[in-house]
Amino acid sequence: MARRERVMRMSVEQPLWRALAGYRVLTMVYAIGLFVSAHDEVARPWVAVAYFCVLAVWTLATLPRVANAASCTKRFLTADLTIALAGILLTRLAETPARIDSGAPTLPSIWTAGAVLAFAIKGGWRWAAFASTLVAAANLVHRSGVPTRDTVHMVLLVWIASIAIGYVVEVARASERTLARALEIEAATRERERLARDIHDGVLQVLAMVQRRGAVIGGEAAELGRMAGEQEVALRTLVSGGLVPVSRVSEDAAEGAVVRAVEEPDEAAGPVDLRALLAPYAGARVSLAEPGAPVSLAPLAARELSAAVGAALDNVREHAGEHARAWILVEDEPDEVIVTVRDDGPGIPEGRLAQAEGEGRLGVALSIRGRLRDLGGTAELISVPGQGTEVELKVPKDSSASRGKAEQR
Repeated sequence: MARRERVMRMSVEQPLWRALAGYRVLTMVYAIGLFVSAHDEVARPWVAVAYFCVLAVWTLATLPRVANAASCTKRFLTADLTIALAGILLTRLAETPARIDSGAPTLPSIWTAGAVLAFAIKGGWRWAAFASTLVAAANLVHRSGVPTRDTVHMVLLVWIASIAIGYVVEVARASERTLARALEIEAATRERERLARDIHDGVLQVLAMVQRRGAVIGGEAAELGRMAGEQEVALRTLVSGGLVPVSRVSEDAAEGAVVRAVEEPDEAAGPVDLRALLAPYAGARVSLAEPGAPVSLAPLAARELSAAVGAALDNVREHAGEHARAWILVEDEPDEVIVTVRDDGPGIPEGRLAQAEGEGRLGVALSIRGRLRDLGGTAELISVPGQGTEVELKVPKDSSASRGKAEQR
């Protein structure tokens, strides 16, 4: 059967990297604009021009480096911070002492904060504290150890903001890992329930039949039946205890938490007439009452509803006896399809269903309720001792939408 794969990506880092790329370009233009507006007052403009040429080329050429965490390597961060620190220290060579004392901005100006923020997004608050401390030290050297009020404000702002952003990134990464793990567990649980339903509908029923027939025939067949019974118990224990979870695909953390959910697609392009799937169940002791018009459902919904009806009939044969009669009633409502399976057996004693689930007998829990829950439907079981059992199965016609809402919750 063909399969399709849906990949869900969750990452708060990507918007931060895009914002950082824009910030670097805008602050580069701003720093160059400050120089152009006051170039007549600069003592050695050629130093500033040379630095801004390097800064412009570096900023534009390294935009791909700040696209994600994988591209933003430690070597790049070191070089980027070196250019920022060099610009701060070169300001003393380009500017006059009077302008420096009056509070003239450094050559890179607020572009320096972009280099520190790259450390914060890449490595968290500890990396941010390290980079911002080096920037603060460079500014102290630039001001000869006597910083102005504006310099102090800028250094504190960069230091606090970068550490805060680094901490937020670390928290977001931890949340993404937790969410990815939760989604993986949910996907594994759904896969386990689907496999359990298939096993119950096939293998467990066959093993139970072999056990019963072997006990009736006797001899070697009885031994075969006993072995089949042991395997049935072992398989039920495995199904109820849990199967191997679905494999997850590990990718670079820079891309965010990644969960791959594999689903079975619908094999048919259009809706399916439910009556055609239920017709084989009709027989000498099973009566089928259906509408005169087609009962259209999505292929997956029709197959799962039909399988749930089959599981209900299996329970009738197993618990009500081979001579019990059953009736299947199909109702085509405007928004949903209702299928009722009723029998004339002895009914189910109170508390028996809960006891069966505790013993690993998951026919009603998985083969019936589990199927319909995945489709956004419901299954109600009404049983009165001595008066038979009635199972009402409801599936919305827009089962795909209902299933999507259930997954989002």
